[in-house]
Amino acid sequence: MTPPRELHLPDDLRAMLEAVRRVGRPRLVGGGVRDWLLGLAPKDFDVEVGGVDFETLQRTLDPFGATDVVGRSFGVIKVRSRATGEEYDFSLPRRESKTGAGHRGFAVAPDPELSDAEAAARRDFTVNALACDPFTGEIIDPHGGRRDLAARVLRHTSAAFTEDPLRVLRAMQLAARFDFTLAPETAALSRSIAGTYAELPLERVWGEWDKWATKSAVPSRGLTVLEETGWLKHFPEIAALRGTPQEPDWHPEGDVFTHTQHCLNALVALPEWAPSGTARRRLLMFAVLAHDFAKPATTRREEKRGQLRWTSPGHEAAGGPIAEVFLRRIGALRELDAPVAALVVNHLAHHHGQTTFSDTSVRRLARRLSPATIDDLAAVMRADSNGRPPLTTPETHLRIDELVARAHSLALADTGPRPLVLGRHLIALGQKPGPEFKRLLDAAFEAQLDGAFADEAGGIAWLRARLP
Repeated sequence: MTPPRELHLPDDLRAMLEAVRRVGRPRLVGGGVRDWLLGLAPKDFDVEVGGVDFETLQRTLDPFGATDVVGRSFGVIKVRSRATGEEYDFSLPRRESKTGAGHRGFAVAPDPELSDAEAAARRDFTVNALACDPFTGEIIDPHGGRRDLAARVLRHTSAAFTEDPLRVLRAMQLAARFDFTLAPETAALSRSIAGTYAELPLERVWGEWDKWATKSAVPSRGLTVLEETGWLKHFPEIAALRGTPQEPDWHPEGDVFTHTQHCLNALVALPEWAPSGTARRRLLMFAVLAHDFAKPATTRREEKRGQLRWTSPGHEAAGGPIAEVFLRRIGALRELDAPVAALVVNHLAHHHGQTTFSDTSVRRLARRLSPATIDDLAAVMRADSNGRPPLTTPETHLRIDELVARAHSLALADTGPRPLVLGRHLIALGQKPGPEFKRLLDAAFEAQLDGAFADEAGGIAWLRARLP
């Protein structure tokens, strides 16, 4: 691999490194070096400093900004740059030994005299065990990380990999983010610790799933890692998709698991994916992942148009609650439950009902989806349609385009309908607050969705006609 000609470091960090250089041996380590060698702009700069004690390192960094030594027992100092406000991590090389179960069951001992190779040995994968001399640009690679980076392979750095079960989920999201495959020997080690999943705190499980959902370039790689490692069993809603048949005429790609993988990859290939913010990416990724969760329970063989076919009637409606169970299982943000479920339940709205989308049907669809939107639903629908290679269905995309156009004409593409008639209107017409209020307001909103009125004045007129 040939890295970019120069690693561009922020001026404030370079000044810190110059100072640290006078007391110790600074190395850029971890994901920043990996990303640079992949030709990506590093987002995080972590520095490991050998040959210096903790107090001397802290004194050296103090002039550059506030230093947080909350990680003192781990040999970590966080520096918030006085010049830019950016935060950088400086740490001492350290030894780790397993003392108990789970992700936190480690004894950590900073050791400034560790060699580069010894310090790198505690890292999870060889591609993350790379270091760089920030002054010469020399790549320090004691464990073959550059070779594996060039081959796009995730390989454990040492047998200590098995001491931290979170590393399997890290493999899941890293494979998806960087289009990596898992080395067979690393998959075997991961299978040997599949029983330790229950030791992981739910918030750490969610942290890895969240990275998968928001940062994936090839999200199907993550599901492949779970399957290869035997960890898919910990997510039964996904595991059940494997082996669930689909009608070959409609799904030539294979079973529901394979279809879901194609759909996830199709989602990140949509033009709107890259400019979408983190929150929308998270919503869409989990909605596409879950859109067929109910197929294993609803799939059956039945006659259709004079021929026996595989069908899954009602899987959309049944999928919403299953999606919510899955989100709780992985510790997802609760704010995801309702919009993900709504997108799952309505993901075939373009296949059912009338031949054209009426204003009323679009208003009611937007209401069912809220707080998700018709634009969100269209992205899920397009990913679903594109997830059936080599089958393409231009007519389906035309239907989706029609739905979106109608929603835009009603100003409902990126928001749900809001009631035009409110309690203050009833009060202004002489009504006193009470149980009847809700009945009248609900009736007014239903009439609005049906197109009985389109503005506040029309809503008030509608009310006048129905009040004593």
